[in-house]
Amino acid sequence: MNTYIYLLIAVAFEAFGSACLQASNQFTRLWPSIGVFVGFGAAFYFFTLVLKVLPLGITYALWSGIGMVMIAGAGWVLFGQKLDFWGFIGISLIICGILVINLLSKSATH
Repeated sequence: MNTYIYLLIAVAFEAFGSACLQASNQFTRLWPSIGVFVGFGAAFYFFTLVLKVLPLGITYALWSGIGMVMIAGAGWVLFGQKLDFWGFIGISLIICGILVINLLSKSATH
């Protein structure tokens, strides 16, 4: 399977785990609490698969950037959390950074 597919799967599980963390109400709700451990466990498993191919710094930068964008979207859709103008500017800059790494940088390969 493509390394970037593994990375997207890892980030999706991390976003799921983070959303469950919010929904768990400080681990007082059972199913969201279980979702935290399942989400983060699966995320780290797929993260290790990506590290077999991509260097740690690039992998973590992509993981963090894509994750922040996904979590901001999940917070908006699931929990009604809003971003102001500067929040959108920041998210846009994160997306630009992800694009620069993937389209222009030669660091994204071993």
